[in-house]
Amino acid sequence: MSAVRAAGGVVWRPGPGLEPEILLVHRPKYDDWSLPKGKAEGDEDDLACALREVNEETSLDCEVGAELPSVSYIDGEGRPKTVRYWLMRAKVDAAAARNEVDDVRWLTPDEAIHMLTYEHDRALIERLPPLH
Repeated sequence: MSAVRAAGGVVWRPGPGLEPEILLVHRPKYDDWSLPKGKAEGDEDDLACALREVNEETSLDCEVGAELPSVSYIDGEGRPKTVRYWLMRAKVDAAAARNEVDDVRWLTPDEAIHMLTYEHDRALIERLPPLH
């Protein structure tokens, strides 16, 4: 059973009170709230995958920041999966749910931690560097 390679972004923007907000996506297939991400296609570069997946799920183009710690876990089919994440600043505020995503929400980091479905996503947000 081969490992699954995926990538995504912790997409953020300055919120109304200048407190940073993070974008979460809802996937109805799994009824979960997570960070935008997806599987790499063939020999696609991980960063290219992250940017593509964020755009496919949220319609956002982003400026790439620092790479964040990778997350590894066993997926729903029992395969080892590693997701590489990058900090991404949205170029515009107007995110829109697309493809396998039916809702998107901008939340403060504390709100995001409480809404995220998976512990590995919550841990990633808890360890974020200051966003500014």
